[in-house]
Amino acid sequence: MHIELKEGKRYYSIGEVAKAFNVNASLIRFWDKEFDILKPKKNAKGNRMFTPEDVKNLQLIYHLVKERGFTLEGAKTHLKEGQKKTLDKFEIISKLEAVKAQLLNIKNQL
Repeated sequence: MHIELKEGKRYYSIGEVAKAFNVNASLIRFWDKEFDILKPKKNAKGNRMFTPEDVKNLQLIYHLVKERGFTLEGAKTHLKEGQKKTLDKFEIISKLEAVKAQLLNIKNQL
């Protein structure tokens, strides 16, 4: 799952994040409570505002839990033990998926 982060945008609402991942906002709130890696700010109304870094971490959590089938405990352990390595692999996969999408787009235009 590759989420386009808007350049210059500092915060994303929980609604924007949930829509981008095609999940309910309640799941994002649940993950926020469960994973220490997420640190959204809260605005004056108490609404969570996610930074681009939070969104990247959510992508990683989504990848582990939804795409690779990790349990929450398994995902937490995986993030703690190999966070840097996992993040590097995830970024490589994301970049390769973006390149694949571009190549398919070029192929379709031929």
